[in-house]
Amino acid sequence: MSGGWNTIESDAGVFTSLIENLGVRDVQFEELLTLDPSELATLQPLYGVIFLFKYPTDRPYASADGPLDGSFDHDASGSLFFAAQTIQNACATQALLSVLLNKQAAGVDIGPPLRDFREFTIELPPEFRGEALSNSDLIREVHNSFARSSPFADETQQQRSGESDDVFHFIAYTPVNGTLYELDGLQPAPISHGPCDEESFPSRVVDVLQRRVARYDATEIRFNLLAVCRDLRVRAREFGDEELLEREERKRRDWLFENALRRHNFVGFAGEVLKEVVGAKLDEGGEEACGRWVEESLERRRAAERALRRGDGDVEMG
Repeated sequence: MSGGWNTIESDAGVFTSLIENLGVRDVQFEELLTLDPSELATLQPLYGVIFLFKYPTDRPYASADGPLDGSFDHDASGSLFFAAQTIQNACATQALLSVLLNKQAAGVDIGPPLRDFREFTIELPPEFRGEALSNSDLIREVHNSFARSSPFADETQQQRSGESDDVFHFIAYTPVNGTLYELDGLQPAPISHGPCDEESFPSRVVDVLQRRVARYDATEIRFNLLAVCRDLRVRAREFGDEELLEREERKRRDWLFENALRRHNFVGFAGEVLKEVVGAKLDEGGEEACGRWVEESLERRRAAERALRRGDGDVEMG
């Protein structure tokens, strides 16, 4: 183990399985497609949201005088869990823990490993909490287990990367002790957005997010929002809603399959399929037929690329 943290996707199935592997019970993530308070309200009890956005490297979100929206609450770190981000690529897990480790009063069962971690770090200052999180073998290993398999080393990546590359970042919003907090490990303190309880959280957080999104160009659409809520299967069982229960169980099976695909290296499989296809083509008409097949495929690809450059409609990639 190198000790590094890998990037993971902003995906409800990934985040839900990640926290379950850390011992959290009866909590799930739901992807939100709109900034609509009513959509959030249907997920009550709602514990918080995780927001993924392009980090504005050209214009800082906060200065020494304070953030563009809300205000730094330096005293809040003593009463809630807030950790400084001290290592790259850990912000996804740090954001979800920023919600969950502040929800014990709401009855969230975070499980023994995270409960022990919180008790160990809660008396520490934010920068030491961040170091403890970065150095947690359990949290890092579970986080990295959801990184996509990368069988090839891209030797050109370092040459292609530069200051113009887009950087994306996860942060959390959650109500704690009657206040809506923005918890971003890259900031010096929690950001307070004013009074807020669980009931008003959907409308209050949507207001904050809409102001934040409005600061970007109208063409920027690369945002993702995940709600942290109680496991919807619990609600289905409480109300005897068999349709909801079956839908949620099917969703869990899909997540299990998708997460397995993320971990799998398909290079060997693809190689075997390609060998079988080429062998079948050779059996049909020898090397000449195989050559025609390759050339036809290349021509379809070139035609598709030309159509895309012209702005044509749907094309068959072949």
